[in-house]
Amino acid sequence: MCVGKCSRIVGPCLLVLGTLSVLASVLLLFPGGASRYLLQGHLGRHARALPGLWGGGIAVLLAATQVTALGWQCPGCSGRHSALLSVLLSKLALLGAAACFVLCGVGLSTGPLCLHNSTALGPGHAARWGYPFLDPIDLGAAARAENYLYNRSTWSACLEPEGIVAWHVALFSLLLLISAAEMLLALLQILNGLLGCLCGSCDGK
Repeated sequence: MCVGKCSRIVGPCLLVLGTLSVLASVLLLFPGGASRYLLQGHLGRHARALPGLWGGGIAVLLAATQVTALGWQCPGCSGRHSALLSVLLSKLALLGAAACFVLCGVGLSTGPLCLHNSTALGPGHAARWGYPFLDPIDLGAAARAENYLYNRSTWSACLEPEGIVAWHVALFSLLLLISAAEMLLALLQILNGLLGCLCGSCDGK
């Protein structure tokens, strides 16, 4: 496939994925669509890190814009300099998407920050904000032995925000899938750009 034709496919795909990544990351700041938890500071550290904004979002969108422009340049205009720039930006996108993938994986395994039942602190401390699935001392031996992702009966331990576990799992899983696709496309564009640097564009030939 010609360099320009490949870029016309990869570029728009990265634009869509980067935009979805930004939206998913922003939604993590508003559990259940409510803004009060953001204002009160009751957000998990991985949600506050916004990996889908800067990693799977901005870094990918920068590359996507240039790759799309490269794909739609006139035949003979997509020179080696443009191809080299697409390689450099695609490497940045690859690193950003990889960082997003790792952080979202850790965030998914850690679980959400929520107001949860805690009997370990004794009377008067029945509920507190924390990560009940990171060290589930209050969920029983069976819950400790099994990951919360495979044991939905433990999700009710989170009292507030309402539905936070499903919200957390859905958005972080979506970000994992998006960042994995971004890494594959960025790697494809790196190879495509290197081919353009070595051989030039075959468009119009």
